[in-house]
Amino acid sequence: MDHSSRSSTAPTNATGMVDVLVPVALDQTYSYKVPRGMELKAGDLVGVPLGPREVLAVVWGENANPDPRLHNRLKEVSEKLDIPPLKPELRQVVDWVANYTLSPRGMVLRMCLRMGENLGPERVRPGVRLVGDPPKRLTPARARVIEVLSDRLLHGKSEAAKEAGVSAGVIDGLVDEGTLTVEPMPPPAPPPVPDPDFGRPDFSPLQRAGVDAMRALAANGTFHVALLDGVTGSGKTEVYFEAVAETIRRGKQSLILMPEIALTGQFLDRFAQRFGVRPIEWHSELTPRTRARNWAAISGGTAPVVVGARSALFLPYANLGLIVVDEEHDQAYKQDEGVHYHARDMAVVRGHIAKIPVVLASATPSVESEVNARKNRYQRIALPSRFGGQHMPHIEAIDLRREPPARGRFISPRLAGEIRIAIEKREQALLFLNRRGYAPLTLCRACGHRFACTICDAWLVDHRFRQRLVCHHCGFSMPRPHTCPHCAAEESLVAVGPGVERLQEEAAALFPQARTMVLSSDLITSIETMRSELAEIAEGRVDIIIGTQLVAKGHNFPRLNLVGVVDADLGLSNGDPRAAERTWQLLNQVIGRAGREQGRGVGYLQTHQPDHPVMKALIACDREAFYDSEIDLRERTLYPPFGRLASLIISAGDRPSAEGLGRRLVALAPRDERVVVLGPAEAPLAVIKGRYRFRILVKSARGFDLSDYLRSWLAVCPKPTGNQKLEVDVDPQSFL
Repeated sequence: MDHSSRSSTAPTNATGMVDVLVPVALDQTYSYKVPRGMELKAGDLVGVPLGPREVLAVVWGENANPDPRLHNRLKEVSEKLDIPPLKPELRQVVDWVANYTLSPRGMVLRMCLRMGENLGPERVRPGVRLVGDPPKRLTPARARVIEVLSDRLLHGKSEAAKEAGVSAGVIDGLVDEGTLTVEPMPPPAPPPVPDPDFGRPDFSPLQRAGVDAMRALAANGTFHVALLDGVTGSGKTEVYFEAVAETIRRGKQSLILMPEIALTGQFLDRFAQRFGVRPIEWHSELTPRTRARNWAAISGGTAPVVVGARSALFLPYANLGLIVVDEEHDQAYKQDEGVHYHARDMAVVRGHIAKIPVVLASATPSVESEVNARKNRYQRIALPSRFGGQHMPHIEAIDLRREPPARGRFISPRLAGEIRIAIEKREQALLFLNRRGYAPLTLCRACGHRFACTICDAWLVDHRFRQRLVCHHCGFSMPRPHTCPHCAAEESLVAVGPGVERLQEEAAALFPQARTMVLSSDLITSIETMRSELAEIAEGRVDIIIGTQLVAKGHNFPRLNLVGVVDADLGLSNGDPRAAERTWQLLNQVIGRAGREQGRGVGYLQTHQPDHPVMKALIACDREAFYDSEIDLRERTLYPPFGRLASLIISAGDRPSAEGLGRRLVALAPRDERVVVLGPAEAPLAVIKGRYRFRILVKSARGFDLSDYLRSWLAVCPKPTGNQKLEVDVDPQSFL
């Protein structure tokens, strides 16, 4: 099907036949007859019979050259759904992403349709109202319901039952008695419209140039990418809010992508302070009803601003006018399951196809975005200093070779002394260690046995708070034993190395009067719990915060002036080509939490490698030196963005089967001097969930069509059989 037929919006049933795309793991379209009296055009959502069931589908175009032999065998479209059609730009995005990532088009479409559930007009919800006298048999449960409904207003049936602590059957019994009546609940009011003039801030002279650039970008309304490059605490959010405000004035929708939408309570509050209301949210923690309601508001054009996780990029916006990617450097924008895509890159693609501006915001831009800004492909909008005249944190190295902590401890004497001073001054301190749990390894002192996952090539992590040993790759866990399973020695197990739970134990021993809190993703029970914990910190009810990378993601802690990085070298030793960049970004972001409102922030890096280029650049606050050296290295080695990479992961239930398929694939790789095929080699994590893993890395020049090369290669390769599996990841971010 050519591009023009995909993008057509004219009625497509001139031949009485249409091709539809189904949101399942298939790349092909299916042909159906259009019933008499039904008019369909590309983008319409329809129900069609597929095998024994009825499925949702999208009309992808007219079947202009139907096979006459199939006409009498084709099934008819069952119904046309009363839902706004998918616009041509979104259908083009689906085709583009599928082609680039080598994913089935149906799987990309599935992301646009919210996995296909709860589509269509919202069902009418039953409500109940108190209208009659109490029944003759008045049980305690019935009395509680009558008390809840005593205001004689209409209440949702399920909500009333929940509030009264009764089953739906108790409600039904009162309806039968005539005490209650059932009425349909009115449809929910549309989301309130943000007011672009509600809380306009006073910008500093240094911010004004950025504000003017943001407003001009949004007012122009054509495709253009801007890198909003501002140090931590410079007010990037308030500056790009001006682009959002201008987009609202133009009657268009804005999308703000965030790497961790579940952790952005402060952001939503800041949005409400600026625009008077909170935006529509989109992430995996929404209830099905809220999800369906928000999807309908987005597709119907009544949601002016959407704040969402990476999946929000594929929603069917009625009139999208701006995309903002906040913390554009964050690894969380890469999806590594299903369709392997990077939301930052696909945001630029969607902006290009929809002809709308895109803003990438970060205090530590990715090397790719930095290079694009240096080459003037992206407009750089710089915010080089903090808002309100606050200074950037001072950074010092603590050389662990010369100032080691006491045996069995992990906080050096100098760092402990500085924390003590901070507590005495009623300031907060943050201890950062990107390692969850109590300890990364447990072993037996008697025989040396190490506790490993039974189905992964990984050690079990000790989680003392939960009293379990846990695998962070597959989720396997077991109770922490009291005896060694290998030699039966009692009380011989010892924790090796620190995790954040162990740091809290040490902090409690060093500072018994201090109030401590651990922030770690495995301890989060709900978004509400996380947001309340962050509020406790912001209000000053915690003295020492102990956290993983969760604490690096845009939080504002007014009393925090000291950050101690317990193991600054941790990210530099994993063989990842992006290890230096990630360490630089993470430590910059973590230390950037300090000194944002009052006092001078200080960051201490506990390191065994103070002369490492990353550490030297951090200590000197010399970002240009870091980017210069990293860009030079990437250019010499032809790594992204100066070259392109793709990863082929082959897995199977046994090692020979995985390795054998990998070798057959490499043997059939087309010869091209612009392409280097490396492997197959055992993946660094060789076994996950009982599956053996081999990796092939494909490297090419930047301008080479690597997706087309991979497609041609895989077309002549044997298909995985049995329990073999092949995953293709274009532009991989993880090398495990």
